[in-house]
Amino acid sequence: MEYQQLGDSGLTVSRIAFGSWAAGGWMWGGTEQNDAVGAIRRAYELGVTSIDTAPIYGQGLSEEIVGEAIKGLPRDKVQILTKFGMRWDLPEPRGDFGFKTKDNSGRDLDVYKYAAAASIVQECEDSLRRLGTDYIDLYQIHWPDVTTPIHETMEAVQRLVEQGKVRAVGVSNYSAQQMQEAEQTVRLASNQVPYSMVRRDIEADVVPYCIEHNKAILAYSPLQLGLLTGKIKPGQDFGPGDLRNGHRLFTPENVTRVNAFLAQLQPLAESKNATLGQLVIRWTLAQPGITVALVGARDAKQAEQNARAIEVGLTAEEVSFISEKLAALQLIG
Repeated sequence: MEYQQLGDSGLTVSRIAFGSWAAGGWMWGGTEQNDAVGAIRRAYELGVTSIDTAPIYGQGLSEEIVGEAIKGLPRDKVQILTKFGMRWDLPEPRGDFGFKTKDNSGRDLDVYKYAAAASIVQECEDSLRRLGTDYIDLYQIHWPDVTTPIHETMEAVQRLVEQGKVRAVGVSNYSAQQMQEAEQTVRLASNQVPYSMVRRDIEADVVPYCIEHNKAILAYSPLQLGLLTGKIKPGQDFGPGDLRNGHRLFTPENVTRVNAFLAQLQPLAESKNATLGQLVIRWTLAQPGITVALVGARDAKQAEQNARAIEVGLTAEEVSFISEKLAALQLIG
């Protein structure tokens, strides 16, 4: 495994991190807790020491699964990356309405982006309890909350740092301008943002800002919800509650086009004794400014495949070859 410091935070993480959104089941058609725990532990055995989670994933279930998975592991060898600012459990609506969803039992939920100081303090305590730990390595605001001044949010997180409950501060889904504003109050280590071969908009502003200011980028969904593994078929049924239902990238035409692109990479993957997914992860980590690839897994086999992506060596010429083929990929919508 390769490891890298997040900016100048002093926090070192594995370049492939375990993304536990799917482990919580929410928006992924449910979960099997034993498989999820086994996946995290297998990833750890292969050097994936960093685990990303959030309270909203399964409405606490993902954090509980992570907490179960790290029991017995040396705490100073594991980096827990969790988040705050997505509330589904408020007694009354507060903050910026996010979206309507359903929990794992099918009950309707309204989710709000809310990052006021008192709410953050409560969320931190709840996360520590679910995770079974007394500190969080990287604490990230999940989405911007336009109803709370950024300085108020960051002052609250800074107090958690001073109390020893948080080691480093990050943001997620922040623009370069929002990062700049947050930095007036607290030292940021990172920004967690969506990035994949078919979703590269951060290259316009976030990547240049992070490179210039020595901030890490944690790329989530580098496999684009499984689309870039080559395993998705046109017209595939994902089942109720799966966010890929109705997603523009998963239309039959787009899946067909992506699979045709991936077929051009298949000989290169085979020459490396690698899967297409492993090749895609390695390409992602080779892009300027990308520090970490966050990759989810539903079971130990998937976790092992993801972790072993770090063993795939790509030359500069091979990275360029992949990028040239990618430039010719045209998607609809």
